[in-house]
Amino acid sequence: MKAIIFDLNGTMINDMWYHTLAWEDILNNDLGGNFTREEVKQNMYGKNHELLVRMFGKDRFTAEEMDKLSLEKEKRYQKAFLPELKLLPGLQQFLESAHTKGILMAIGSAAIPFNIDFVLDGLNIRKYIPVVVSADDVTVSKPHPETFLRAAELLNVSPDDCLVFEDVPKGAEAAGNAGMKAVILTTTHEVNEFDYLNNIIHFAPDFTDPYIKSLVE
Repeated sequence: MKAIIFDLNGTMINDMWYHTLAWEDILNNDLGGNFTREEVKQNMYGKNHELLVRMFGKDRFTAEEMDKLSLEKEKRYQKAFLPELKLLPGLQQFLESAHTKGILMAIGSAAIPFNIDFVLDGLNIRKYIPVVVSADDVTVSKPHPETFLRAAELLNVSPDDCLVFEDVPKGAEAAGNAGMKAVILTTTHEVNEFDYLNNIIHFAPDFTDPYIKSLVE
């Protein structure tokens, strides 16, 4: 392992509940939908625009309207989550150890830069993670491998030298499509939801897990 690529939401921070509530508010209260929380949760992957198309069809919104809805959703999420903004247990120490060992690190996320900056700068961890691939940097989002392949390219490492940390099946599937192994943080989905994938090497609740700690010792 020469490089680690982190998904962000639900992987570095435990915030997916707040994203779910923000989307539920937008989709149902602002846009007149009638979606269950489980329906919202199952569609929360990829870019914000893609989620809106999945939920309402491709002709409901203009690109400009989707831009505004996306930003409004993120503002509501950030306002609600800010008092709880912190890294998953053990991640600060993991980042420091990996950095000391010279392991390269990147973020490969479907989040927009507005949200990635909220975390990197809010928690002062940008110094560990010089490479960021956001929703704005790819044409096709997860489970397409573009996000992770782009991160590997920017790190100047081979995909098979990268390990991905993810929390959702579509993200782990994207890692597999990129030829990368994945470690899953069980913050968002149950272990059995990943049964169809063969590139997962470990499941853990957070970064205090002995196996995860051993990766950078």
